[in-house]
Formats: sequence, C-alpha cells, structure tokens
Amino acid sequence: MAKAEVIPERCSSCAFCIDVCPKKVLAFGEAVNSKGYKYVVSVNEDDCIGCMMCAQICPMAAIDVYR
Repeated sequence: MAKAEVIPERCSSCAFCIDVCPKKVLAFGEAVNSKGYKYVVSVNEDDCIGCMMCAQICPMAAIDVYR
C-alpha cells in the first residue's frame, strides 16, 4: 500500500499537492508548524495510489511517498 508522508516543518501551505492529488488524499490539518503555516496532512491515506504527483510538485520537498 502506498503512503504520502508530509514533513510538517518543510510545508509552506502552498496547496499545490492538495490540488494535484487525483485521489484527494491530502488536505490542510489544524496544527501549524514553527513558521506559522497550517501544514498538509494525509486524510484519506488508504486511497493513496503512489503516483508521486504530490512529491513532484512540492516546491519545498516536504513530501515523501512510499510504496
């Protein structure tokens, strides 16, 4: 099973990953990182297909995808 893992301290809340995910696995969480950004979290983790589009579009390299 694939898994998209967000590194909270790198996330800058750009939402590119949320927009590009074909399965809507990612969304903004309620917590904020040390820079004051609401960071992205996996909300539908079981739906991840491991396409890596989220990791490829992330300008902060804040997402790792495991297959």
